[in-house]
Amino acid sequence: MSDAEPPDGADAGSPGTDAGGEFDPVEPDTGEEFEPVDVFPDSGDFDLRPGADSCYKCSTCDTSCPVAEVDDDFPGPKFQGPEQWRLKRTDDDHEVDDSVMDCSNCMRCDNACPSGVPLSQMHNTARGQYVDDRMSTLSVEYWRNRILANYRTSAWFASKAPRVANVAMNFGPARWVMEKAMGITSEREFPAFATETFTEWWARRGGAAASREHAREARERRSEPADADKRVAYFHGCYAEYNTPEVGKALVRVYEHFGYEVVVPDQGCSGTPMFANGMLEDARRHAEVNVPSLSALAEEGCDAIASCTSCSMALRQEYPELFDIEGIDDVAAHTFESVEYLRIHEDLVSEVREAEVGDDLAAEFAYHAPCHARNQGLDRQAVELFRDLEGAAIEDVGESCSGISGTYGWKDEKYETSMAIGEEMFEHMHDADGETGMTECPTCAMQMEHGTGYEVRHPLELLEAALVD
Repeated sequence: MSDAEPPDGADAGSPGTDAGGEFDPVEPDTGEEFEPVDVFPDSGDFDLRPGADSCYKCSTCDTSCPVAEVDDDFPGPKFQGPEQWRLKRTDDDHEVDDSVMDCSNCMRCDNACPSGVPLSQMHNTARGQYVDDRMSTLSVEYWRNRILANYRTSAWFASKAPRVANVAMNFGPARWVMEKAMGITSEREFPAFATETFTEWWARRGGAAASREHAREARERRSEPADADKRVAYFHGCYAEYNTPEVGKALVRVYEHFGYEVVVPDQGCSGTPMFANGMLEDARRHAEVNVPSLSALAEEGCDAIASCTSCSMALRQEYPELFDIEGIDDVAAHTFESVEYLRIHEDLVSEVREAEVGDDLAAEFAYHAPCHARNQGLDRQAVELFRDLEGAAIEDVGESCSGISGTYGWKDEKYETSMAIGEEMFEHMHDADGETGMTECPTCAMQMEHGTGYEVRHPLELLEAALVD
């Protein structure tokens, strides 16, 4: 027996009791603060099994899972997470079940769990183990998944000749070949690549020096101190870089309107598509670019903002859960979604209430909150922000998942499941008054366009139209 004294206020014989012997329950971590759950023992072993003990099999996660709702063969998040780790506790040779690759990584299960079980962390880790242990690197599925996961690489090549890429990628026979040879569905049209990337526009405009001058002029107009410390780092991600630079431009102009100097640090992919495909080493390589770049700016008091909710989710939650890189906790603590940041630091609601939108944008929008926005508590922010904006009307089209989940809906074998999940959203959009969609997630936007034919805009574009001259 150890002679060590028990901690103050604790009974040495009864962990979890006070000095009087009465039980002192520990409040479960529900994840509301979006702090990663510490499930690792004090060792270098990467083991999630202790986190499974908090699961008491209520099945709330299963009832919230959009894949389980439409696919009777999918065993659900509870099996993919805690039950698989419990099996590994009793049998170290237990192999990760094939069905883990059917998880779409929407992360709704994290939000649903009343006990704060790190479900998506378990799923990401299990997918990584499955790819390492059970998927042949010579298989078509492996290379298909890796190409989809590393979209940034493909997009970089396409951006060198965007007009050629746009024709070639959507040429009917080419799409048929990609489906037959690689399992990339031919049902979807590939998104168009911009003729000028965001960073090309940013450099042509004058980069951070130009933004500093625009911000200074805006502070003068707003009667703010010229030397006010208002500076943010824009994590634009892959899609705003190569496909929708208009979203990045809108962000820059809106932030400069509020007197912020915008800087664009060195960055790779957030890693979200890599997590979803079990390519954890690929995600780590990008994280090792992003974390030092963003943490150095965080030390200078420069917060990071992202226009894609999956990117902000990755930096805030998945990075510190999955990687141990110096500065990663600082990055997580100083990362925000772009509209969220303005709502926190500026009187954005009042400015929007006093503004109006002209004829440049549609008057009525059908808004879909991405799953990764919901996980950050941002599912109502666009509706609440724009409900009093003169000249625009925003209608929430419900809580359903869009179904595409990044690369998930691009796989031939997942396409029908993806569309079945999205059916409720499509119906609500058709029933809405407007015929223009709105969302913060680029792949949700793809699904919305694909299922309805509507044009889809980002909230930042509406903010730009309302506030920026």
